[in-house]
Amino acid sequence: MDVTALKQQLKQNAPDNVYLVIGTQGILRQQARDLFNQLIPEDEKVMNVGSYDMEVTPLATALDDAVSAPFFGERRLVLITKPYFLTGEQANHKIDHDVDGLLSYLEHPQPDTVLVLFAPYEKLDGRKKVVKRLNKVATQISAAPLSEQQARQSVLKQVNKDGYQFENGALDTLVQRTNADYELMAGSIAKLELFGFQAKQITQAGVIGLVPQSLDQNVFDLVNAVLKHDQKIAVQHYQDLIGSQEQPLKINAVLVGQFRLLIQIKVLSDHGLSQGSLAGTLKVHPYRVKLGMQTVRAFSLAVLQQAYLGLVEVEQQLKTTQREPQLLFELFMLRFGREAS
Repeated sequence: MDVTALKQQLKQNAPDNVYLVIGTQGILRQQARDLFNQLIPEDEKVMNVGSYDMEVTPLATALDDAVSAPFFGERRLVLITKPYFLTGEQANHKIDHDVDGLLSYLEHPQPDTVLVLFAPYEKLDGRKKVVKRLNKVATQISAAPLSEQQARQSVLKQVNKDGYQFENGALDTLVQRTNADYELMAGSIAKLELFGFQAKQITQAGVIGLVPQSLDQNVFDLVNAVLKHDQKIAVQHYQDLIGSQEQPLKINAVLVGQFRLLIQIKVLSDHGLSQGSLAGTLKVHPYRVKLGMQTVRAFSLAVLQQAYLGLVEVEQQLKTTQREPQLLFELFMLRFGREAS
């Protein structure tokens, strides 16, 4: 079930007893949390809503709250966050969690309590008994990162609901500048709507002026200039990144990571993996894979490897010499151009 389906279910005022919200997309978890909070009237929240962070609070405390009767209200809402004991993560926390108590609770959930576990993880440890039990008992809400298409649809729906429209090309630019990250896209809507208030339109100029391009996207533009051997544009992009207070080592590390990703995409796509399979295998956002696949079509594996190794050498020199970072980058561009010609 996604957050939209959850909203429809809760509108009926007949929630299930146990929910598991799982996924790394923070904005989706927050949207789900807001929906659950609406189950309890404002004047009852102090007594009938409990929130417990498992990194600082014992599970038993939350369970004690869950088995308590609501105080002059229809139901009690108990929210459990960061339940790391559901994962394979090695616990560094000195808290003894009563997982057996949770298993017992799941056997017989309190009928007038809505228990919600917010798991900000990609996946849980399916070998654990408590996870197996949750999979059977709990209604699962996905908070996994949205695909580019899903992010576009969600943002477009919100903007239209607010009475606005996107100018031609503005949504594409928003996707590009945020790397199709739904959290960044949704977080930009309020200021874009304020900018276009009079015309009730989100414009291209507004997106360019108000939505900063991510480091990854800036580096992607730099990568394209490097691969095209356009030294003037590449150096300009590099200077812009330095001017925006990015550290040379960080810029180079992201460059190395981007070329590593391109090499992986090139090799795996040549072996027949689809865009969706690549995103899952490489554990990166599908939009980055989409851009990567568009890039690697025009270049051989050897060219990508030359660039990667050249940037690794730049990293070593940045760490071991006092040479000017921009000079090292310009020398890399010269060497890369000679090797590829």
